[in-house]
Amino acid sequence: MTALDSLTDTAMTATSLLRFATAGSVDDGKSTLVGRLLHDSKSVLADQLAAVQDASLRRGQEAPDLALLTDGLRAEREQGITIDVAYRYFATPRRRFVLADTPGHVQYTRNMVTGASTAELAVVLVDARNGVVEQTRRHAAVAALLRVPHVVLAVNKMDLVDYAEPVFAAIAQEFTAYAASLGIPDVTAIPVSALAGDNVVEPSAHMDWYGGPTVLEHLETVPVVDDPSHAPARFPVQYVIRPQTAELPDFRGYAGQIASGVLRVGQDVTVLPSGRTSTIAGIDVLGRGVDVAWAPQSVTVTLADDLDISRGDIVVPTEGAPAVTQDIEGTVCHVADRPLTVGQRVLLKHTTRTVKAVVKAVPSLLALDDLSLHADPGQLAANDIGRVVLRTAEPLALDAYADSRRTGSFLLIDPADGTTLTAGMAGEAFEGGRGGIGRCADR
Repeated sequence: MTALDSLTDTAMTATSLLRFATAGSVDDGKSTLVGRLLHDSKSVLADQLAAVQDASLRRGQEAPDLALLTDGLRAEREQGITIDVAYRYFATPRRRFVLADTPGHVQYTRNMVTGASTAELAVVLVDARNGVVEQTRRHAAVAALLRVPHVVLAVNKMDLVDYAEPVFAAIAQEFTAYAASLGIPDVTAIPVSALAGDNVVEPSAHMDWYGGPTVLEHLETVPVVDDPSHAPARFPVQYVIRPQTAELPDFRGYAGQIASGVLRVGQDVTVLPSGRTSTIAGIDVLGRGVDVAWAPQSVTVTLADDLDISRGDIVVPTEGAPAVTQDIEGTVCHVADRPLTVGQRVLLKHTTRTVKAVVKAVPSLLALDDLSLHADPGQLAANDIGRVVLRTAEPLALDAYADSRRTGSFLLIDPADGTTLTAGMAGEAFEGGRGGIGRCADR
């Protein structure tokens, strides 16, 4: 088997893992949907189910409240809402899943950004009685900004509208048109009743007019992994290995996780931000030398030349290397309670590199309810999404977020206490109105 054949086989095997996030307005039944998905797919341990049954009985409910499988905080159970992101791992014979159950309230938009930032699919829940509401549009806009490639519209509580096909069709048509205006490429609409279990794991006996997949069937079959050889190679250095032993007196290896693309022995590379060039002399994966490695493998790379390389540098192919700059503009979601203001000094973390930076401007603020732009707000408050212009103390090699979600993203950190302030996407821009919020302005 050639190295390229091995790469293809591994890329296909990677499709067995799907990261997805759920979002929905308050009381749309999102936690119940997730609980039903876990319960009916036999992904709940006996003691977990027993604890949920006991808690439900104490609250006067005869049937177990499956929402309690994900709403783990005391405040969530008391109020009956989701507050923080709840991560759950489960598996079926066809695929493994990492689920991020995100809050639906507007106050916790930042939590949805956290949960959806690494998702390959987003499930947006809608109450069939209410249809597409403001929060539904907000969640769709966030999914577009984060460039989540697949979106599922789960029209829930179909049992409360007598499983009527016209109700589902009208909601699906409205949401799909709105999603298309945001630049979301793929939407799959599924009518469900999370409480009754219709079309969640098992097909519904009440909606014979629907011939599409159940939620779980779609999650198991949606294609989500691209060939890693199509992405530009990016290798952020995390640690420099210098054993200096008698056996390896001159060994210098660079350890880290490949963020994207493929690295090959003999490949001409450039180390950024210094711009020095060399050739890959060796690649080590789990103590074994290989000729080729790909994202997201953790590797140790050796170079043919003795270069000054440290944590935070990025090794990239010499051909097609990203530009190095100290002036960064991007779209951000502010996650801290204290605002982000013009002139504020922050730390900017990009992959394994952290540098000092200053906020030079906040050109615009995006209103997610109607996608209108507010010019020069001067600051961003918690949950705000807007544009920022930054100046860094040291040069950075960022890709556009449109090209790489890993190397096009960054964090702004408070230098005083290390608090995460803002999550950013380099180069992303939004337009006023419904002009394709997920599209990059310079593309």
